[in-house]
Amino acid sequence: MTVAPTRRQLIAGAAGTLAAARTPAAAWRRPNGFLWGTAISAHQSEGGNTNSDSWLLETNTPTAFRDPSGDACDSYHRYTEDLDIAASLGLNCYRFGIEWARIEPAPGMFSVAALDHYVRVLEACHARGLLPIVTFNHFTVPLWFAMRGGFEVADGADLFARFCAKATERLGPLIGMASTFNEANIVLLRKVLPRFASDAAAANARAMIAAAARRTDSPRFSSMLFGDPDRISDVMLDAHAKGQAAIKAGPGDFPVGVTLSMQEIQGVGPDNQAAQAERTIYGGWIEAARRADFVGVQTYSRLRIDAHGMMKPEAGVPLTDMGYENYPHAIGATIRYAAKHIGRPIYLTETGIGTSDDSIRARFIDATVTEVARCIAEGIDVTGYLYWSLLDNFEWTSGYAKQFGLVAVDRTTLKRTIKPSAQVLAAHARAGRP
Repeated sequence: MTVAPTRRQLIAGAAGTLAAARTPAAAWRRPNGFLWGTAISAHQSEGGNTNSDSWLLETNTPTAFRDPSGDACDSYHRYTEDLDIAASLGLNCYRFGIEWARIEPAPGMFSVAALDHYVRVLEACHARGLLPIVTFNHFTVPLWFAMRGGFEVADGADLFARFCAKATERLGPLIGMASTFNEANIVLLRKVLPRFASDAAAANARAMIAAAARRTDSPRFSSMLFGDPDRISDVMLDAHAKGQAAIKAGPGDFPVGVTLSMQEIQGVGPDNQAAQAERTIYGGWIEAARRADFVGVQTYSRLRIDAHGMMKPEAGVPLTDMGYENYPHAIGATIRYAAKHIGRPIYLTETGIGTSDDSIRARFIDATVTEVARCIAEGIDVTGYLYWSLLDNFEWTSGYAKQFGLVAVDRTTLKRTIKPSAQVLAAHARAGRP
């Protein structure tokens, strides 16, 4: 098994053009009522992200990646087809990422063509009644940024803020909502999973980074998903604060939040380390989220912590294809945690299940919507449910082996086929509030 750096994978081991007329920005507002949508990232779906750190690592020898991303789902060119599918399901929002490596392929060199592309994506969202929720960074960074040390170098925060300012300057009037980072605390989650510090997969990942440093002649090479959490976390907190300020400076008038990996943490037995694990996983991000316009809760399962650390899955609890528990109750637990400790408007910006059995996915969607409904009935301000993911896409070190999507993608033809579980989500969306 390869190293699994995203929250889904970490838990498993212990990521055509529409010619639309432009509408005045003031006419584009958050839809009334509850937001129903899907989430997707740039690198995992667009394909051909050749200027990114991940592309280099995926094509490296050795590599921690099962497959290279390659064409991914070719959403860079087929985004109108993907948006048509989302709209056909009765959804009213669409969360996606803009790719820093495309927009700033070299230091200080910003691509007008790339920014124009994302303008067209945003316009296509609005033309279909989909509020665009933009993620400014979803793990990948430009190769040049990784070569100089990435977020392990203090001025990485200023460079990220510069990117946020430039992107917002062009895209801001079309953005509906935004977050600086996807799962900003992801690097801290790795610290509660000590097996990744010593097993063969982690050793392979370290060898991959060392080879990338040699290949690029950059001894400070750092990739977010494989870097040093103690060096990265403080710089990312600074980058979030500066990036948020840059985005809020406009143009555009939309809420800017942060999304966090928020698995349910359950203490088991005497002297368990659950409280310590909680402090480690969230670091300074709870405080940062309190200063944001909203918090995006992103939950996939639970972590059971005893006196020795993270435990194996509980006997008798069904597992996902990723190897962690199929445990929808975690959704309600993390929403309640966010309400208690953060106190900002809450969106469930990601939840999903990796399974090749779509009937399991359908039941998971029903169960997680029920958890959201219970939280709302308790008076918690939850205003959106976004399923991960629209498509079976590139799942980081697992490559294309794991399926989270509502839509299957043929790996040869890239043809999209809507799964029955998509209609389950569609039925909830058309019914309105959970």
